[in-house]
Amino acid sequence: MNIPRVLIISPAAADANNGNWQTAWRWSQMLRPAFDVTIAQAWNGSPFDVMLALHARRSAESIARWARAKGAMEDAEGLGVVLTGTDLYRDIQSDASAQASLRYANQLVVLQECGAEALPVALRAKTRVIFQSTATQDVLLKSTEQLRVLMVGHLRDEKLPQTLFEAARLLKGQSDILINHIGDALDPALGAQARACMLECPNYRWLGGMAHADTLQKIAQAHVLVHTSRMEGGAHVILEAVCSGTPVLASNIPGNVGMLGAGYAGYFALGDAAELANLLLRCRASMHDASGLYARLCGQCTFRAPLFSPTTEQAAVLALAQNLLHADT
Repeated sequence: MNIPRVLIISPAAADANNGNWQTAWRWSQMLRPAFDVTIAQAWNGSPFDVMLALHARRSAESIARWARAKGAMEDAEGLGVVLTGTDLYRDIQSDASAQASLRYANQLVVLQECGAEALPVALRAKTRVIFQSTATQDVLLKSTEQLRVLMVGHLRDEKLPQTLFEAARLLKGQSDILINHIGDALDPALGAQARACMLECPNYRWLGGMAHADTLQKIAQAHVLVHTSRMEGGAHVILEAVCSGTPVLASNIPGNVGMLGAGYAGYFALGDAAELANLLLRCRASMHDASGLYARLCGQCTFRAPLFSPTTEQAAVLALAQNLLHADT
């Protein structure tokens, strides 16, 4: 019996170890042994039954080539396209190759529940949500003397780390609120700003990049994860925090609302450092109050956690591949 062959296109190589690669690798494991899975940065024309392409713009050449091979100008047999934050909230607005990828796909995948709202209405019927997952982490006992705050994200424009820098300055007199920041300085100017913030604010520390296992431990040790991004397709660090028992304070953008839910109490307006600082103060003040903001955030995150289980993701990924395999049979 021949096992169906699936090709996963990841624009990033394994050594990049970024979100695209992590998704590609995790899905390859989830699809086996029902499928014979290969990960590549581009399709070379070799025969496969299904292609799952991560990123509408960056994988556009492979997507278009697959569609031409199938003789399809839209809904190409066996083709699934997984949309990132830059796809949904930037590229499909103006980039012709990304727009073509949407048409060529037989199935579109978004990684959070608000993602489909960014797509043309005509394409939403072929769109499904697949939440990414992580293993549930042990919930650690945490200090009650200080509020430990953590941001995880490389220093680059999309992450808007300036919001955290400004909030740290507003809170620099609060010795009971400690802010750690993990991420490489992909933008040297933002790295310089992080160093300047450390000099000015004794309770802010930029730790630079860290190994994933060490980052997960830092997330589990924190009381609150801060996520300041201006653009997200479904941030993995949010679900890692939720599954570690660490509530999130996040910018009020569709990519974050699609992860945490419309009624979540931990949003601040994009770029609003004063509102973020106020939320952190409220979390600190309510740490011992079972009916306060901090307990409410913990409860809301606990409620969302099952969405991000590996079992849930695997079932959804297998259903996607099976659907693409049999879409035209």
